[in-house]
Amino acid sequence: MSNKLSLKFPIAEVTDEDDRAITAAAESDPDNPPLTDEEMAEMVPYHTFFGRPKKDNPKRLVSIRFSPEVIAYFRGTGAGWQTRMDEVLKQHVIAAQASGPTP
Repeated sequence: MSNKLSLKFPIAEVTDEDDRAITAAAESDPDNPPLTDEEMAEMVPYHTFFGRPKKDNPKRLVSIRFSPEVIAYFRGTGAGWQTRMDEVLKQHVIAAQASGPTP
C-alpha cells in the first residue's frame, strides 16, 4: 500500500489568471460579497459557540487531603457534595476576612 494520497479526481492548480477571475466574480456578486478585513477580524471560531461558557473566575484543580470524617460527612449529603464543601470554605473565608487579620 502506498503512503501517497490517492485522489479519485486530481486537483488542478489555480493559476493567477484563474484566481483573478474567481475574485472578480465574487466581488461582483451582490448577494454574497466578500468579507471586509474588519468583518474578518470580528469573526470567532465556530467551536466557541458550543460547550459551557467560559467563567471570568474559573475554579482551579488542586490536590488536598481532608480527614475521613469530613469527606464522609460531605459525601453523605449526596450529589454536589464538593460544591457544598466549596461553599462552606468560602463562607469561612468571608467570615475570617470580615473579622480582620489574624495574629
